[in-house]
Amino acid sequence: MTLMCGMFDHWVVWNIPAGTQGIAEGQVPDGVEGKNTAGGNGYTGPCPPDREHRYFFKLYALDTTLELSPDSVKKDVEALMKGHVLEEAEIVGRYDRSR
Repeated sequence: MTLMCGMFDHWVVWNIPAGTQGIAEGQVPDGVEGKNTAGGNGYTGPCPPDREHRYFFKLYALDTTLELSPDSVKKDVEALMKGHVLEEAEIVGRYDRSR
């Protein structure tokens, strides 16, 4: 697996219904799960290999539904959503696994 700029995409999900109020732990939201950097569809949890890492959680409200296959990756989603972002939010979490 090759990481570009050291970024690892743990979960890529799109077309989550607008009325969604939250995603409970262990729940998969309605929508489409794309490929993460590990090559799987779905969530891959944090496991920093060397030190504390930052984890960016980004959410976008779009004015359209994205027509992408589940084989799509983050860059595909970002390219197709250009010009359709109504609002966006981001939070950053920090995690360091116990050794």
